[in-house]
Amino acid sequence: LRRQDTSGLAHESGWRVGRSERGHDFPAAATVPSNTAAAIRAIDLAVAGRPLDEQAIVSLFEARGSMANAVIDAADALRRETVGDTVGYVVTRNINYTNVCTYGCRFCAFSKGRTADHLRGRPYDLELSEITRRVGEAWERGGVEVCMQGGIHPDYTGETYLEICRAAKSAAPGIHVHAFSPLEVSHGAQSLNIPVREFLERLKEAGLGSLPGTAAEILDDEIRAALCAQKLSTADWLGVIEAAHETGLRTTATIMFGHLERYRHWARHILRIRALQERTGGFTEFVPLPFVHMEAPIYLKGDARQGPSFREAVMMHAVSRLALNPVIANIQVSWVKMGEEGIAAALRAGANDLGGVLMDESISRAAGTRHGQEFPPHRMEETIRAAGRKPRQRTTLYGTPCEIQQRRSRQAPPLAERVQAPALKHARIGSRHALAEAGLAS
Repeated sequence: LRRQDTSGLAHESGWRVGRSERGHDFPAAATVPSNTAAAIRAIDLAVAGRPLDEQAIVSLFEARGSMANAVIDAADALRRETVGDTVGYVVTRNINYTNVCTYGCRFCAFSKGRTADHLRGRPYDLELSEITRRVGEAWERGGVEVCMQGGIHPDYTGETYLEICRAAKSAAPGIHVHAFSPLEVSHGAQSLNIPVREFLERLKEAGLGSLPGTAAEILDDEIRAALCAQKLSTADWLGVIEAAHETGLRTTATIMFGHLERYRHWARHILRIRALQERTGGFTEFVPLPFVHMEAPIYLKGDARQGPSFREAVMMHAVSRLALNPVIANIQVSWVKMGEEGIAAALRAGANDLGGVLMDESISRAAGTRHGQEFPPHRMEETIRAAGRKPRQRTTLYGTPCEIQQRRSRQAPPLAERVQAPALKHARIGSRHALAEAGLAS
């Protein structure tokens, strides 16, 4: 199990997600011969912008040796033709306002419930004043976005998320609020006893600019039943995202891979993302998130693999570039998960974006990654240039930040010490208890 990749064969190297061990070029001699003819047909269809079926996508993921290199080369050429040689990144700050969560997702080492005391950190629930302080600090350090997500605190309501939005915009009116997973949106709507669409409209009025397409994991109910059975179903996740797009809110799309699933599940996930994008056009980018195993409960219990192999992690970027052509132009590589060597490999395999500098990354670090909590602009740009590409600061929606913010980002002072207020019986912001007393919550 420690050596197994998604196909059931052994990893080709000692590289693991979130660690510093080096990967290497894929062996020329494949353990199992690739289905060369099927993979070549799939490449030709993808480059032409034709949709692939499940088996065609699987044939690309199965490619090894020289065939894997052919898939990567095709994705790189398609990237160059589609978006050129510029690599974007955004100066953003992550704010995770609570790690208290009622859900027992088996992969999560961040949330703190009754059975999670052995995992990293103590339960916290931020004061509203601390959220506004962090937003203001992000703006002063050149940030153009705050990315805000948290656990599903049992006392949070839709009013919690509305207050967080309003607070962020009051602290920095020019900042883009990129916040709330589909699970949080669904929870907020249910707590106020209103439809998801209406809640999204309220969030937008309160200052929400876009949603992270997280909580997707694998969009296949066969896997979700074993990985995160309490969470939204595949149809529910897609429904929240579609409602966001119809409301005029753009979102990202993510996939968390390398734990329980097989290649067919990756293919189904990509196909569902493509189908929704063809209907709405609301996804800004696709973000592969390799599974970080070290502190994940499902791994500690012996039920999950040690994430994808280096080949698989790189191939996810290449295959998504091909299979999502031409409906999603931007493929992002996560520096937190992949490290600098992985970034370089993904940029040669179809990726064109490095995501955010983050300032305060905590979720992946809780799971055991070693790649740090901030990747400042000068390092972003050095890494991009070392890969032979041109760096570009961008906004959340792929515009260009103003010169003042770009200048601030390159002269940013160190972050002030964070204040993590311990979690209490009732939530500090938008408490279900307080709303119930006022007769406002369901």
